[in-house]
Amino acid sequence: MNDGSVLIINEREITSILAGREQEVMQTIELAYLAHHNQQSTLPHSSFLTFPDSNINRIIALPAYLGEGFDTAGIKWISSFPGNREFGMNRASAVIILNSMTTGRANAVMEGSVISAKRTAASAVIAAQRLSRPQTSHRIGFIGCGLINLEVLRFLVAAYPSIKSIALYDHTAERAEQFVSACQDLLPNSDITVCTNSDVVLAEADIVSFATTAVHPHIQRLPARPKGQVILHVSLRDLSPEIILEADNIVDDVDHVCRANTSIHLAEQLAKNRSFIRGTIADIITGQVPAKSDQDNVTIFSPFGLGVLDLALATVVHARAHELGLGITVESFFG
Repeated sequence: MNDGSVLIINEREITSILAGREQEVMQTIELAYLAHHNQQSTLPHSSFLTFPDSNINRIIALPAYLGEGFDTAGIKWISSFPGNREFGMNRASAVIILNSMTTGRANAVMEGSVISAKRTAASAVIAAQRLSRPQTSHRIGFIGCGLINLEVLRFLVAAYPSIKSIALYDHTAERAEQFVSACQDLLPNSDITVCTNSDVVLAEADIVSFATTAVHPHIQRLPARPKGQVILHVSLRDLSPEIILEADNIVDDVDHVCRANTSIHLAEQLAKNRSFIRGTIADIITGQVPAKSDQDNVTIFSPFGLGVLDLALATVVHARAHELGLGITVESFFG
């Protein structure tokens, strides 16, 4: 039983625990998707805290319970303040709290942005593996050159070690150049192209990952592109609803993604139905829905980002921290 102590785990420790474990993280996220698919979870809608003087800053609460081998409950409290980058800070910061399923008391408090970024990237790459054509080498595209797409790149390298070609775009040249350096570190012999706009990336890449801070759709049409292209629409609000309605759409959870003015939500409002969503990534994993409806059409994966994924990975981190003696234990936190 929980003795009233709480384990505090910081960002550096979490980074060390997860370093080089991309395949293990993807396996954990896939198991979490399956547990959620099997209704072994409780997942209230995320709560968005917004502010009257800003339309870009927000803090989001993601409470959840996940069973089927995880048996964990907790919450992620994550903020997105894009202006942080002007101060040399990351846009997002987060805290994850895990609760004992015996007493309900919190037994761990951990830095959450690393876990959040890695579960987001793992989710996207699981979709890329399941939805893209089985090629030995893909040309990868990135629109938005921040922390999330850097993690997507890291997981793509783990999934596709034969990647040789990368196209990228960011409206800030400095971020694009920093991303090039990261690409060179992870893929020393790759061909890296910094594109003049997002259309060039979309026209060239087999797999494209969007990770921007866009709050409204800024891509109104897709250019001519490789057959069977997969778009990982991680940032959720880049593509016009018209693009969504013409594409093959896979999501992580239908109810969750059809809200908060995501591109999928806007498409639902335009179509007045959800029939344009073919299924969830768990449907694809289990084989209940085929990976592709049309081998030539673009497939768009729109992951809202489920709190059960954060809890699954946080539970693994918590157990590993205990094994390694990491973190700071606050004794008798609850008296």
